[in-house]
Amino acid sequence: MARILLISGHPREASLHTAALRTVARYAPPEITAALYPGLRDLPVFIPGDYSPPDQVARLRQELAAADAALFCTPEFAGSIPGSLKNLLDWLVDGGDLSGKPVAWLSVARPGQDEGAVTGLETVLAHAGATLLHPACIRIPLDPAVVDVHGVVAEPQLHRALLDLLHAVVRALSARQQRAQPSWQQVSSVFPVVQRGDDRPFQNWRAQIWRPDQ
Repeated sequence: MARILLISGHPREASLHTAALRTVARYAPPEITAALYPGLRDLPVFIPGDYSPPDQVARLRQELAAADAALFCTPEFAGSIPGSLKNLLDWLVDGGDLSGKPVAWLSVARPGQDEGAVTGLETVLAHAGATLLHPACIRIPLDPAVVDVHGVVAEPQLHRALLDLLHAVVRALSARQQRAQPSWQQVSSVFPVVQRGDDRPFQNWRAQIWRPDQ
């Protein structure tokens, strides 16, 4: 079971960005838990040097810690990410909560309309030490007309594309975990890694053990 925290950069619940993530959360397959973070508007202003974070920040950090990855979707304001999302990220950067955390982004704008937001988001995430899942960073341009009265994307083709994005995040997570696994673990969990104290090359252990003339 993969757990993905969905974070919209738009503070308005009726926004296209929040609708896209709400669709992902509502129609996630059983093997994926996708939860939409609801507290963007409630976060207090980050004040550098304030080491007593309020309850809203503690809950945000707990939700992120419980997730295997975070997926962001944000509009562009004044050439970068909105101040509300930057405030959220400032809290997480201050707590070191994004260090090593796998992250990805979804763009629902057409090319050329939100490059500043994407660049700004990636810059903050890199500064925080997050691990960007490049294969899962996807652009799916949406029109507000595809959002129904329930605040979810109703157009079947776009609906399918959003769920494909969710699977892309899980695949990128799995590929990252496989690369991080030592090669010997892919063969056996019995033999430990032995640190050698000399520079002699390794010999073929199968030949040493199973040669019939010994």
